[in-house]
Amino acid sequence: MTPFCNDNNQHQIPQAVQGPPMRYLLLAGAVVVSLLLTVVLVAIVCYWHHHRPQNERIRRGFPDVESILDRSELPLMGPHTPIRDIIELTSSGSGSGLPLLVQRSIARQIQLIDIIGKGRYGEVWRGRWRGEFVAVKIFSSRDERSWFREVEIYQTVMLRHDCLLGFIAADNKDNGTWTQLWLVTDYHENGSLFDYLMRYTVDTAGMIRMALSIATGLAHLHMDINGNKGKPAIAHRDLKSKNILVKSNGTCAIADLGLAVRYDSVTDTIDILPNNRVGTNRYLAPECLDETLNMNHIDSFKRADVYALGLVYWELARRCNTGGGCEEYQLPYYDMLPNDPTIEEVRKVVCTNKQRPVIPNKWQSCEDLRVMSKLMKECWYHNPAARLPALRIKKTLANLGAHDDLKC
Repeated sequence: MTPFCNDNNQHQIPQAVQGPPMRYLLLAGAVVVSLLLTVVLVAIVCYWHHHRPQNERIRRGFPDVESILDRSELPLMGPHTPIRDIIELTSSGSGSGLPLLVQRSIARQIQLIDIIGKGRYGEVWRGRWRGEFVAVKIFSSRDERSWFREVEIYQTVMLRHDCLLGFIAADNKDNGTWTQLWLVTDYHENGSLFDYLMRYTVDTAGMIRMALSIATGLAHLHMDINGNKGKPAIAHRDLKSKNILVKSNGTCAIADLGLAVRYDSVTDTIDILPNNRVGTNRYLAPECLDETLNMNHIDSFKRADVYALGLVYWELARRCNTGGGCEEYQLPYYDMLPNDPTIEEVRKVVCTNKQRPVIPNKWQSCEDLRVMSKLMKECWYHNPAARLPALRIKKTLANLGAHDDLKC
């Protein structure tokens, strides 16, 4: 019997509900993972940028020029080209020193010979570059800010001058575990004025020659030159006999600009660093000692420099031999202060007691020493506004005699 009764029965099997294809799930997962990786990567970069090693921060001002240190890439630097010629040929008229690539090339070819001094920030070496002697001031990495500041000042436009220490190059030496910061300058075998006066006496012509060159260098620092290639007014802030070098021709060059400040005439501001460091206690002006110096006025810093200049002149004049002998070398206030006086001790002598170094009566019998004595007194007036400007001091000394051969 044929089951016709079931002929029209159609059974439909319910179909399962389709979910999103697997490829969409994989794509969504990849997007989520990518976003997470991006967030992690950004976090790592931010952390590294904030905590990157100090030697990386030091390197930020210098391009990576390891591949072009070969002197063949620098045609001006032939095997017998003197440094002074390189500076004149490559400074492109800016007066701000050598390009960074040339600086680094020179620094990498310097051979250190011996230590010639130690300062607040490290050692000073005598080095040799292609047969020429240079001075290399080596800072440790912890003094990066001081190194960077001094390099910055030395590379100020139109700063270069015969009566200022000649800046050659700056570089960092990184061996992976420690970093040295180099500042390369001209080398002067006579050393500092302090060292020179300890060993030698000078005649009146030599005294005036030195005094005039120091005043000339300071006047150039202090001068504000306007124009596209102008120079801002700069105050030294640590002028002393140890920071003045004696050149082979008997003139002097002012050095150590690490504490210097510059005046910006456009913004009417002074770029003083946010720290409490001051110059050398013994040479501090009264207004620095009693904290009345106007930090917002560049002339205030210039007048403090002039006070210190007067003390340097006193050191120089004591070693002037006029035929009747001279005094032994001494630091200013040697008979009133200990070897390493505190600010409080100097303040008592200079501000409270208003004492100044003693000027021997016999200096009045020599015209040059008499003029020097008068200049000293006009440099170390207690009232800063009464002190002579450096340019006036320069002109007074120039009038003492014929100094046409002074190349400053």
